[in-house]
Amino acid sequence: MLNPRQIEAFRAVMLTGGITAAAELLNISQPAVSRLISDLQYALKLTLFERRGSRIAPTSEALSLYQEVERSFVGLERIEQAARDLQERRAGILRIGAMPALAIGFLPRFVAQFLEQRPRVDVSLWGSSSTVVLDWVAAGQCELGFGQSPVEHGTVLSEKLPPVPVVAIVPSGHPLAARSRLTPQDFAGEAFISLGPSTLLRYRIDAAFADHGVNRTMRVETQLTMIACAMVASGAGVSIVDPFTAEEYAGRGVAIRPFEPRVHIEMAVLQSAQRSLSTLAQDFLGEFRSAVAAFGRREG
Repeated sequence: MLNPRQIEAFRAVMLTGGITAAAELLNISQPAVSRLISDLQYALKLTLFERRGSRIAPTSEALSLYQEVERSFVGLERIEQAARDLQERRAGILRIGAMPALAIGFLPRFVAQFLEQRPRVDVSLWGSSSTVVLDWVAAGQCELGFGQSPVEHGTVLSEKLPPVPVVAIVPSGHPLAARSRLTPQDFAGEAFISLGPSTLLRYRIDAAFADHGVNRTMRVETQLTMIACAMVASGAGVSIVDPFTAEEYAGRGVAIRPFEPRVHIEMAVLQSAQRSLSTLAQDFLGEFRSAVAAFGRREG
């Protein structure tokens, strides 16, 4: 049977990258950590770490297991935080999960503005993929979640946010930066940095180019728009991304231009179907929905 201490030791090794550092984190001896990891591998009948010289490296099985372990620990931390909130009688706490496009800058800035008028409110803000955000909301770890639409889940309600048009991004010194707006024809022959095939936005962008009969030179593929922006800033190519991420790279080697035909990124607000939103969450959502709509009008 699994021992909670074994799981704690495994998490510590994954977080710190080594047995010695994990022992320091847990305030136990190095042999004790090694023994806990060995017992865990025996109990699971899995090899979790491989020795490479003087260091150890996690196996693919360890990486997969770690994702589940983190979800469990996040849940425990939420419970501990809720207990502290009750003890301290705080005015309110709001737990939010968001997709990277929002979590990288737009949402944190909005949260900061929201808190300015609410000095006794605390916010827990987490960022991850839309799939993970959905899991957090379904498990009750986040009261509000923001992810890509459409979303289907038996215990989670999904409501679309105002659609926002994507933008074209090119290196600041690129000839295309001189144009006021860009079309599919402008990208013909250009090195293109594309989003991964698992995103709905990728298919919509591909469809826009196919409809205009334009073939792109697909140089790079990435799941994260922030990586696409960083590569454009370094001169590796051009791309089309959500405007929230692009905004963070404005003035950092990236020129942002409207893209035609209009392609929208559709996002949804997620909440539990089993419990009502708190008044605090309702206030937050109303103001955030307005902020997204205003941002979309500006980009359009």
